[in-house]
Amino acid sequence: MAMKFLRLSFLFLIVAINALSQEQEADTLTYAVGEILSAETKQPIAARIVYKSLPYGNRIGIINGSEYSFAMFDNDKYSIEVIAAGYAPAKYMLDPGEADAMGKLVKDIELVTGQPIAHTPGQVMLLSNLIFEVGKSKITTDSYPELDIVVGMMRENEGMIIQLEGHTDYQGNAAENMKLSKQRVTAVKDYLVSKGIKKNRIHTKAFGGTQPLSRDNTPAAHRMNRRVELRILDN
Repeated sequence: MAMKFLRLSFLFLIVAINALSQEQEADTLTYAVGEILSAETKQPIAARIVYKSLPYGNRIGIINGSEYSFAMFDNDKYSIEVIAAGYAPAKYMLDPGEADAMGKLVKDIELVTGQPIAHTPGQVMLLSNLIFEVGKSKITTDSYPELDIVVGMMRENEGMIIQLEGHTDYQGNAAENMKLSKQRVTAVKDYLVSKGIKKNRIHTKAFGGTQPLSRDNTPAAHRMNRRVELRILDN
């Protein structure tokens, strides 16, 4: 009986130490927060925000909206890139050493109009609002607005040739992941062709789970790895 009590006491002690350690780690984390604003009107702008830890990009995240908030782990510096339609892209480096006493690094980012993004060969764009049914290649109707932006871009640039690159997460069967990524980029190509874009202007390539953005074993990381990227081959 005494031995059982000692074992239980030891287990409770381990749990308590782990919980305290996690609380202390959370307390020491720095959080980057900010808004995306128009430099002219000071009004919020919906944008795509990509952040990466430096120097190797071990941690990466994508946020869609007019504000951002993320934890900066291991006292690493982070790069943050902001892209919004009709505005010049902006890129900054965030240094956790500049955080306030509460562990917050506040950086509002103002975007300037009148400087469109140049579509140059080699440029890669993430189709961040492209959504498929779970485990399938069927595109949801919520994806159409972003795909229609691609259609408009290709109509405005008649010499543009693109490559759609499909990625899954690295979980499960590698062959099935490769097959699914191929089916998904084919579905995107079919949509663009249905809108009048010529087939020979759209190449496709499937990577399955071989090129993850993150190796973290978390739902957020797996979602991030499941993506379709658009690479400009010629313009």
